[in-house]
Amino acid sequence: MKTVLIVEDSKFFGMTIKNKIETKTKFNVVWVQNITEAIKVLSEVDEDFFAGILDFNLPDAPKGEIIDEVIKRDIPAIVFTGSVSKEIRESVWSKKVVDYVIKDAPQSLDYIINMLNRIEKNANIKVLIVDDVAFYRKALSNLLEIHRYQVFNASNGKEALDILEEHPDMKLVITDFNMPEMDGFVLTQKIREKYSRDDLAVIGISSEGENVMAARFLKIGANDFITKQTFLTEEFYCRVTQNIENLERIHLIREASIKDALTGLYNRRYFFETGNKLFANAIRENLTITCGMIDIDHFKNVNDTYGHEAGDKTLVHISSILNHRMRNTDIVARLGGEEFCVLAINMRKEYAKKVFEELRVKVEKSSIEIEDEGKIHITVSMGVVTELADSLEDMVKKADKLLYEAKESGRNRVITSGN
Repeated sequence: MKTVLIVEDSKFFGMTIKNKIETKTKFNVVWVQNITEAIKVLSEVDEDFFAGILDFNLPDAPKGEIIDEVIKRDIPAIVFTGSVSKEIRESVWSKKVVDYVIKDAPQSLDYIINMLNRIEKNANIKVLIVDDVAFYRKALSNLLEIHRYQVFNASNGKEALDILEEHPDMKLVITDFNMPEMDGFVLTQKIREKYSRDDLAVIGISSEGENVMAARFLKIGANDFITKQTFLTEEFYCRVTQNIENLERIHLIREASIKDALTGLYNRRYFFETGNKLFANAIRENLTITCGMIDIDHFKNVNDTYGHEAGDKTLVHISSILNHRMRNTDIVARLGGEEFCVLAINMRKEYAKKVFEELRVKVEKSSIEIEDEGKIHITVSMGVVTELADSLEDMVKKADKLLYEAKESGRNRVITSGN
């Protein structure tokens, strides 16, 4: 578990922040009240701190000296201060902190929580800086690295496209306009040929044209624009964070529309929408598909005997087994109730029986912990079709018929077409 260091001389604020973080996040907290204690902890504690939340004015360090002690150990620093004059603000930002937060702001503690979560997420987010001037690339890269983004650099549009080809999961491109070989407009247009605004954000940045330049960038597909010479560090971070969080919200909305809320598996709608596309490819002999229907044996008894919470745990348990056994290329869906369906891509017919039999055995040998009841055991029955039918719907019906045969012949078994 990751640990956050709090350096705050006020017992009220120190305890308040500590309790808030421990209640609202997964982080451990170490709280000290002055720079002397902080240096001792940083020197003696055998662990890397995830972040530091630091009071600017401490009894033994009244001018922000604690920030330097934390930053030099490569720990992201968030300054929590009572007031920010122009001089203090400039001093704080010069020390390359993540952010500063005013203590008397009503939502300040929530902001700190959000910032900690943001830093943790940023470690998995890729950002590409495109600028032919090395100084600007370095300056923007440094800012992003303070927030723990994975940063990539390109000196022109062609290099940028090559990097995107190698890293298709890039989330943000920040591109200058005036570059050799390919300017920022052309680069943005080429990016939009492959990536939508909802999948990859583009921020244009330039010292030319100001409002006119911003409008042109936005019209050709950029999500945002920054004027190079005049932006504040705070503005830069706010724009980057806003664009990243917009992408995350869109992703969550998409996930909610195609995933089952309880199990996290794909839902019926996604199964048939995507499955029909795969079926069309299978008809053209570009791939093969195997359809497996899975049903939990005596599931009604679980609900009736142990309650619906136990039933939900059972569904989640089965879903986890299916997800871990099947491949990323396969579609695993909950079609409704206790019924699941797997569409396996390019699975050899002779291998299908083995895979689904392994799933059956895995379920049979597993157990589910039910509060006040101990462990319960369940089984599943399966019907598996390895040959194409007239449609995906027909394949599902045939697999369902085989599943019914498995139920009728004793349950806890797999019946495969052709066997």
